[in-house]
Amino acid sequence: MGTELEITLPDEVPVMTLPNIAFFPQALLPLHVFEPRYRTMLVEVLASNRLMAVAGIDPRGIVADEPICKVAGVGIVRACQGKEDGTSDLLIQGLCRVEVVGVAAEKPFRRIQIRALASEPGAGKAENQRLREELARLLRLKAKLSTSNGEELNRFLKTIDDPETFVDIAAFSLCENPQLKQKLLETLDVHRRMGLFSQQLRSEISSLRLQKQLQGEISDEKIGEN
Repeated sequence: MGTELEITLPDEVPVMTLPNIAFFPQALLPLHVFEPRYRTMLVEVLASNRLMAVAGIDPRGIVADEPICKVAGVGIVRACQGKEDGTSDLLIQGLCRVEVVGVAAEKPFRRIQIRALASEPGAGKAENQRLREELARLLRLKAKLSTSNGEELNRFLKTIDDPETFVDIAAFSLCENPQLKQKLLETLDVHRRMGLFSQQLRSEISSLRLQKQLQGEISDEKIGEN
């Protein structure tokens, strides 16, 4: 499933932990690096294999100051622009999901022990393609109903045939619920991943339609359309 990338994943990688983030394979994530620990980390990353993990902070964790989510994304630094004040702007491309096995070090920056996670189709090719098309339809419908403009991204998604790549980029870019986004990252069954996202979109579309009905923007008969 997805795009094959000929990169050997090490057992340990530096990690940046951020609130409300779920970093998916194939996604492009811009980051502004300004904290001293991450500036130090970046020097090492750029001098070695350019690989780093980006992980969410688990709101349920109580062990550390920044308890890390159990599944994270490992990416490669595709571009880096240093600033005169020592900060940097990065563009990272996601490579794969990983399980966070443990924390190898906290100083001078956090390093985690990882294990690569592979997705499973969860259903036949035709069924996953059908669900991918349904997910695309729901995303287009939500874009039409909402004030946020997702039309350009939906045009890009239309060019992606592979269901796993499609749902990962769509979830990274268009899922507005941080808890669900992390759950989608952790769901290795591609069919279930698409189903969970579709379910959330249907709920959001119903809310948007109700809101527009209350505002008098759409007629009663269109409310029931799926």
